[in-house]
This record gives sequence, structure tokens and C-alpha cells, in this order.
Amino acid sequence: MAVDIRLPTARKRGSSGLAAEGSKHLVAPGDIITTDTGFMRGHGTYMEDEKLIASVAGAVERVNKLICVQPLQTRYNGEVGDVVVGRITEVQQKRWKVETNSRLDSVLLLSSVNLPGGELRRRSAEDELMMRDYLQEGDLISAEVQAVFADGALSLHTRSLKYGKLGQGSLVQVSPSLVKRRKTHFHNLPCGASIILGNNGYIWIYPFAEQKEDEAGGFVTNLEPVPSSDREVISRLRNCVIALNVHKMLLYDTSVLYCYETSLQHQIKEILKPEVMEEIVMETRQRLIDQEG
Repeated sequence: MAVDIRLPTARKRGSSGLAAEGSKHLVAPGDIITTDTGFMRGHGTYMEDEKLIASVAGAVERVNKLICVQPLQTRYNGEVGDVVVGRITEVQQKRWKVETNSRLDSVLLLSSVNLPGGELRRRSAEDELMMRDYLQEGDLISAEVQAVFADGALSLHTRSLKYGKLGQGSLVQVSPSLVKRRKTHFHNLPCGASIILGNNGYIWIYPFAEQKEDEAGGFVTNLEPVPSSDREVISRLRNCVIALNVHKMLLYDTSVLYCYETSLQHQIKEILKPEVMEEIVMETRQRLIDQEG
């Protein structure tokens, strides 16, 4: 039986790779951000003795006169319009409870989903009795944040046909702060798979061929066997996403694709080895810097 043994070696520190992140203003709780009273207080800050002080550890972000601190490790704080991937945890009266990596379970109302067939009408008692036929405990869904309640809980909707129940694929959980906000979070990657980058840190990788039928209303899942070649692409993408998450790199379509292309010289299972992971991420980071520069 072959055993893979790795001897401890000194880690190489990349100087050029950290240049992009090193320019950020990082603070710890209690650090004074500014003494200028002309700034407005945002999330992660508080005022004391006319000083703006950080209440969480993270990177300082400034938009005009508003200063906030973006935490490095946090639960997901939803905003209206965010794309999320979640798991149904409970079927209640006229609503589903959805776990979305936030402090409280999100709510998906029966009136906020497409009916099978796409028909538009008021929800009846029969629809309420059939809720478990649409979505049941354990089902994974993609949805959009419709509203944020006063206690921070989220109200979701799946009225667009691009949202709905998710079929076959792989779910990866990363830090929500690493998912870059873009115009679209649904990507068909050239490598032959599709990816949903949920703002809540849940990333869904699935076969490119999976198409939602217009008449299905987002409730019919494709359970056809997935070819071995597609499963290999999905597995490689999953390991690449884990590597980017471990090394705290922003996740968006370009960074994931560059990481995938860089990893092709290694076997899928080797990507998770610390030294290989570091090498792949450093090359990916350098490609992104070269592209921006």
C-alpha cells in the first residue's frame, strides 16, 4: 500500500503576491480609525470622545463620507438584491424556513415562489397543502433577497426562472466576506461547468448541461447520471474554491477560472496538499495582478 509522506519544510513567503492586500487599512476592536468629525459612522464602528473607533476586526472601507469596517470573519449580513444559496430547514404555514449562513433563518413565503407551470394567481389552500411537494426539508435552493426585517432576518423570493431548487452538484461553504459583489453571480465557465457564487458564502458547482425547463417553475430537478468528465471538472473546481478560501482570496468568476487553469498541471486530489495549494494560489494571484496592471 502506497503512503504519501510529506516532510516539514520552511514555507516560502511571497512578496509580490501580498502587495494588493497589504495596502488595506486593517484595524482591531478599539483602534481609532479617525479623529475627523466630518465622517459618518457605518457598520463596525462607534463614536467616543469625538473619535471614530472600530468595534470589529477587519478592513476599513470608505465611501465618500461614510466609513465602515468590513469584518474578516463574520456571519452573512444580507442586503436586498443579494443572490443566496440556502437549504430548506422547515416547512411552516405559507412559508419555508431557509438556512442561509446568517444569524437567523431566512423566510421564503409561498407567495414569493413561482407555481409549477408558471401560472400567476393567488395562492389557495390546495397550494398550502402541496408545499412539501414543491420544496421539502433538505432541499437546496438559489434565491434572491427581497427584504431585510428589523431583526436582521431575510425574506427571499424565487420568482425568476433562474432561481429555484438545485439538482446535482457540489456545495462549498466559504467566508461570505470573500465573495465579490458582481452584477451577476451565475456563471457558465468555459471549463465545462456552471457555478453560483452566493453572497452568503455558499457556492454551488453543477454540470453545465443542467437546464431548467420553462414549464417546471424551478421545482423539477434533473437526476440524470452525470458523466465522469463533468464530475472531474466539478471536483477540480471545488478544490480550487477551497484553496482560494484557505488563502483568503476574493472569489469571482475570473479568480476561480484562473485558479482552475493553473491547477491543470496537478491531479485533482493533489490540489488540497498545502504546498501545492500555495503554489497554485500564488500563480493565480500573480495572473490577476498582471491582468489589472
